[in-house]
Amino acid sequence: MKRSIYFFLSLVILASCSKEIPKVATDFVNPFIGTGGHGHTYPGATVPFGMVQLSPDTRKDSWDGCSGYHYSDEVVFGFSHTHLSGTGVGDYGDIRLMPMIGEVKTEPGTAENPESGYASRFDHEREMAEAGFYAVHLNDYDIYVGLTATGRAGFHKYLFPSSEEAYIVIDLKESVVTEEILESEIEIVSDTEIKGFRRTKAWANDQHIYFYAKFSKPFKDWGISVNNQQHPGKQSAKGNDLKAFMHFNTEAGEIIYVKVGISAVDYAGAKNNLEQEIPDWDFDLVRKQAKQKWNSELGRTEIAGGSDEQKEIFYTALYHSFLAPNLYSDADGRFRGHDKKIHQSNDFKMHTVFSLWDTFRALHPLFTIVQRERTGDLIHSMLDMYKHDSLLPVWELAGCETNCMIGYNAVPVIADAFAKGIVNFDQQLALEAMKASANSGLFGLEWYNTKGYIPADKEGESVSKTLEYAYDDWCIAQMAKGLADEEGYETFIQRAQYYKNIFDKESGFFRGKSNGSFVEPFDPTQVNFMLTEANTWQYNFFVPQDVNTHIELLGGDVAYEAKLDELFSSEVGLSGREQSDITGLIGQYAHGNEPSHHMAYLYNFVGKPWKTQKLVRQIMEEMYSENPDGLSGNEDCGQMSAWYVLSAMGFYPVTPGSDVYIIGTPLFDTLRIHLENGNNFVVIANNVSGDDFYIQSLQYNGKPWTKSYITHQMIMDGGTLEFEMSEEPNKEWGSALKDRPLQIITDYPITPVPYFKADSKTFEHEIKIEIENSNTDAAIYLTSDPRYYGKYVEPIRFSKSSKLYAKAVLNGKESFVETAEYNKIPAGRKVTIKNPYNDQYTAGGETALVNTLRGGANFRTGNWQGYYGIALDAVIDLGEIQEVNKIGAGFLQDENSWIFMPEWVSFEVSTDGKTFVSLGKIQNDIDERQSGGIVKDFELKNVNQKIRYIHIIAKNKGKCPEWHKGAGEPAWIFVDEVWVE
Repeated sequence: MKRSIYFFLSLVILASCSKEIPKVATDFVNPFIGTGGHGHTYPGATVPFGMVQLSPDTRKDSWDGCSGYHYSDEVVFGFSHTHLSGTGVGDYGDIRLMPMIGEVKTEPGTAENPESGYASRFDHEREMAEAGFYAVHLNDYDIYVGLTATGRAGFHKYLFPSSEEAYIVIDLKESVVTEEILESEIEIVSDTEIKGFRRTKAWANDQHIYFYAKFSKPFKDWGISVNNQQHPGKQSAKGNDLKAFMHFNTEAGEIIYVKVGISAVDYAGAKNNLEQEIPDWDFDLVRKQAKQKWNSELGRTEIAGGSDEQKEIFYTALYHSFLAPNLYSDADGRFRGHDKKIHQSNDFKMHTVFSLWDTFRALHPLFTIVQRERTGDLIHSMLDMYKHDSLLPVWELAGCETNCMIGYNAVPVIADAFAKGIVNFDQQLALEAMKASANSGLFGLEWYNTKGYIPADKEGESVSKTLEYAYDDWCIAQMAKGLADEEGYETFIQRAQYYKNIFDKESGFFRGKSNGSFVEPFDPTQVNFMLTEANTWQYNFFVPQDVNTHIELLGGDVAYEAKLDELFSSEVGLSGREQSDITGLIGQYAHGNEPSHHMAYLYNFVGKPWKTQKLVRQIMEEMYSENPDGLSGNEDCGQMSAWYVLSAMGFYPVTPGSDVYIIGTPLFDTLRIHLENGNNFVVIANNVSGDDFYIQSLQYNGKPWTKSYITHQMIMDGGTLEFEMSEEPNKEWGSALKDRPLQIITDYPITPVPYFKADSKTFEHEIKIEIENSNTDAAIYLTSDPRYYGKYVEPIRFSKSSKLYAKAVLNGKESFVETAEYNKIPAGRKVTIKNPYNDQYTAGGETALVNTLRGGANFRTGNWQGYYGIALDAVIDLGEIQEVNKIGAGFLQDENSWIFMPEWVSFEVSTDGKTFVSLGKIQNDIDERQSGGIVKDFELKNVNQKIRYIHIIAKNKGKCPEWHKGAGEPAWIFVDEVWVE
């Protein structure tokens, strides 16, 4: 034990010494940043954009353990070869190895009882990580573990104590989350070689991974565990619960090396990857080469000045920015395509892990500066996915499309690269692919393209989707314009303005619309089903393609500035449903999640860049640190870190797809970017400090620069951007109209759709309807027969069920037609609810149960009334005694969202509201494991009674079942409409 501790401590001492006299960028990299809190990063060994992420696994099926590791843990279960950096959904953790001594165990054990398996306790005093290397001491076994990696192979170093029962376990079942093992196999090739394969279904619904492992020492003997039954000497096996265990005799301090190649293609690919990249057994050389690769990438951005903590945060952020996307093609150029077939490419390197909803904002724009050649590979990869999958990626993982998150955000990545001179790809194919994604008809696009927005009662996350689709469409328009496609430009520049169709001029917010009206009640702090991981505040400034028109919509510069001030200074808390992604709050601004990331830079557009400078520095200081919980939210595959890197450089891309960067406030005395074209771009900040972050003046190549933005070409041309900084703001700098950024759509303006205003969608006697438009200059036309329209001049009233059509006309341009239906319902019906419904899922209130409007299979549309952990218990008054033959109620199941059918539904009836008679109890017959949106009617026929009152109880199962990912948490029931016939 003394020897292994001494060996480990010597490494720590060497590492700490190197940090006392920093010479290279990697000396400032701290892979533990983000491994605590909600950062979701991993500390293990990898190289820039590598296929292998060889890292410890310390927990399973945990949101804060999406990377497989959390700094608060004290037990390690093994070391696997694939991990995700900072995602909000877990996957990977493929091909786990674990050394141990004593009686061999092939189950992992638990954090509470590691002795029940092969797991071991560890502590952070004997753990270290640096770029390309990770080490830890396994306290229960007195084994030192060292890990390093190449692009496609992992290298393990295990220093054992003296033992006749030393083992290395390979586990093909365990992973970061519980996965469905579709197939797996393992084979002992020789007494020093093992190969295996696993095909799994989890977030990636059909992941293939092969491995080929070589050991530096022959096994004394071996075995394979199948379904937790050990079979000593077994040579090979197939199944869905496979582990191999290799037995050794070891002397004190003896080192056994294991090197593992992986591939998504086949065994030959895995073996070739290993032999090409780690041909020998020199662990220290591979570790050195990994560090050199990191220095080569990170060292292209040099910094001087600032504190050691700031340098550590900066270079770790740059390190995190270069972890993904990951290499996916083998050393021989083969890769598994989205059609699951094997393809060959000698022209580009295939990549995977595209977290595009996050990374289009800052990470990929950063790549257009410091990873231009690789950006070409990434675009080629996305276009290959289009060729084999008919659509560009949304959130791609391991050759699979997860369709996680919203938008078609491969589009801004490609358009941004195109705008910045990266054109080494088939541009016409790219434009074709962009249009295909925009016209797919999926995820609400059928409504977006026919109504000009997505109605909240037709598709979940309707506000966020409408806003993001409009921005994505602007990017397509720019690409079309650049390729002289005028028809395409006209179409998509008009679609880029569809955000106007959900703007409410009275509140100044973008809002959900249902039945042609803005959804009521409205609270901009509420997190609800109309938005994506956000509330209305956090999406209210997402018009990056048309900022200046948005300023006009809000009433001009002063009003826009006041709205921004309110965003950042609001003392009102969040309301609505729990959303763990919304963290890092400054007022209503949420830096812990992506939709807010550009907002601090918007003050430049109204001539107040000094406010941007103040906020950007505040965010850098408050939302980032050198500690394990040093990220305010999920790292999200580099986006959170890329924000910091660009902001520290002194500028940020508010509108990816344009060539403009908005100036913020530089962090370091000097920052030098060694560009791939051979030029150097230098940012100098004279007198910058913790208090001196305001810009007094700026020069570009020695000449005064008064504009509060720069262009991409200025960076590519090289030169020097020199700031004079002070603790007092210069409120004149960047304030003139000519010095402000301008991001505005002027071509092919659209006329926004009108909207209806009414108290309800249903009425008993008469209803009053008003119609308005966000542009008060537009004329509105109305009809109940779409063949004939008349001009709307004043509110209207009617007393029968009606469907209305309205359109607006401005300067000869017609809007989309808006429709609304108003239903007359029997008078006198009332609903008394005993257990309160959740305020996120009201369906419009108590009368939703009797308003004759049925909910569909999507609970997010707002037509379902939700009860969280409690039963539905309600009494319905029909208003008068009626002869009833049938009674029923509709319920929804969506187990993936913790919504289950009630266990049973009972009906009691009465004529006086006092004495009730039971009609019976209907048991649920829908399997709780059945996935998707399922609607079931619980119905009693042949009632044949006179009744006025109906007492309905729907029994909630209370807790999510044990097999469920939300096991033990409250379950939902969703109801809509109780009817009688």
